Amino acid sequence: MRFLRAIKARDPETDPKSQWTLPLANMSRGSKSAPITWSETVDRAQKEKVVEELGQIFESSGVVVVAHYEGMTVAQMQDLRAKMREVGGSVRVAKNKLAKIALEGKPCASIADYLTGMTVLSYSEDPVAAAKVVDAYAKSNDKFVILGGAMGDSALDTAGVKAVAQMPSREELIASIVACIGAPASNIAGAIGAPASNIASILSTIEEKAA
Repeated sequence: MRFLRAIKARDPETDPKSQWTLPLANMSRGSKSAPITWSETVDRAQKEKVVEELGQIFESSGVVVVAHYEGMTVAQMQDLRAKMREVGGSVRVAKNKLAKIALEGKPCASIADYLTGMTVLSYSEDPVAAAKVVDAYAKSNDKFVILGGAMGDSALDTAGVKAVAQMPSREELIASIVACIGAPASNIAGAIGAPASNIASILSTIEEKAA
């Protein structure tokens, strides 16, 4: 009791001369002079890390698709993640504000317009794989709604994502080119790993050889 009375006597609200508790009082009142707390420093560092990670994703992905997922269960999200892993892709849920910061100066910056509400990012290095998975998943789950995306610096609306989903994947392209021109797969694998902008020329080659 004597200890509690001592604390009360030194409460900054009743004893302005108290020095050891005054900084806490300032912070609780939102004082401009309040020192930055440890939790605020950690929170800032975590946000910077997320922005950096998202920036790397946006920089290296061949395709990025944005979708709404409101109403989906944890099990359904895990199912989507598993399907994406099977094709070498990934799924990421991040705060829209941080994602927009990470998009600045990136090839797929156009997807920032779709980052509203509860959004989830699906992406893959293969410029087609992630689009195939989300297109198929959306057909079986009405809670998963495709908004749009980007293939390199090419913006995609919902119809665009569906169109990309109909294109052959990297593995399918390799098999097709090998079948058409008889070249060893090892000689053309590098060409298929080229930027997404080269996909059209590769498809054109396949059509010419097939003709």
